[in-house]
Amino acid sequence: MFWPDTISKKLNVKYPVIQSPMFGVSTPQMTAAAARSGSLGSLAVADLSAEKAIGLIRETKKLTGEPFAVNLFVHNIPEATEALKEKYSRTKQFIEQLAQENHLEVQLPDFNALQVNGYQELVQAVIDESCKILSFTFGNLDDKSIQKLKENGVTLIGTCTSVEEALILEKSGIDMISVQGIEAGGHRASFNADNIPEIGGMSLFSEVYDHVRVPLIYAGGIYNGKTIRAARELGAQGFQVGSMLLASQESALQPFEKERLKNVNEKDIMLTRSFSGRYARGIRNKFIETLEHSEYILPYPYQNKLTNELRRVSKTMDNTDFVGIWTGQSIHQYSEVSTEEILINLIRDAEKIN
Repeated sequence: MFWPDTISKKLNVKYPVIQSPMFGVSTPQMTAAAARSGSLGSLAVADLSAEKAIGLIRETKKLTGEPFAVNLFVHNIPEATEALKEKYSRTKQFIEQLAQENHLEVQLPDFNALQVNGYQELVQAVIDESCKILSFTFGNLDDKSIQKLKENGVTLIGTCTSVEEALILEKSGIDMISVQGIEAGGHRASFNADNIPEIGGMSLFSEVYDHVRVPLIYAGGIYNGKTIRAARELGAQGFQVGSMLLASQESALQPFEKERLKNVNEKDIMLTRSFSGRYARGIRNKFIETLEHSEYILPYPYQNKLTNELRRVSKTMDNTDFVGIWTGQSIHQYSEVSTEEILINLIRDAEKIN
């Protein structure tokens, strides 16, 4: 048998292939399409309000009766000090001026208008909606949340970018760990937002495999059967796929963003904190180049909240210079067929005998 079955049996799916959550890209339709392929779909609710998250969960349940994971951000919210508010004001003014110089008319929110949510209300929403798989990133759940979730039969999937983080997750009773290599697209899962481990997936996975005993999922750089087989050889029991699905039919990316992906080269892809305040891997553009080494980057989630409107307006104008297009280091064709077809083709490719 090609596929390890520990994770697929635990999650009640045919294949231990997991659609990456990718907040802002994935949709309930993508989650359902992944489930139709026999994989585990993931619904990203990030740091939304409980009301919005519940709406997305219910929409997804209407589209599929198969299991899917709900994914949320587990992050610390910096104290709203006067110094932070002053920096926010300066950053807001700078970005609005930059936008105006580039023919984008935006009015960014004042600090007092921001809605900043913790994750505990989302944990309760997952329980209330009888979801049985919860994945998370940016840190670890608090002990009380872990206990509540386990008491309600929820399987927990944490994310690590170092051996130290993996050990913390295992010690706290997390059921499975997604091991995210530095080549992965999108936000880094690192517990420390400012000092991220920059370890390649193969090296990191081998080290984590030697130090923990819970089932491990390989994440970062998977785009064909060979990369899945390489991860399996290292001991992976699950395989997380993200960037392959960016241009799929169910992706929330706009046509101009998908077109930009198809013209990307290796020099274009970089890590940046400019849009959200946390490191993420995506395509270099004017906004990133202007802000990346400036004083105008706030801690997450404030930078993220501040730049949301800029990104929204830029999308309406097909402007690739002021949107965050996240992708990993493995460049491929970025197929526009359905998520279901992309994953089925990947599964078949992995099963081919050399």
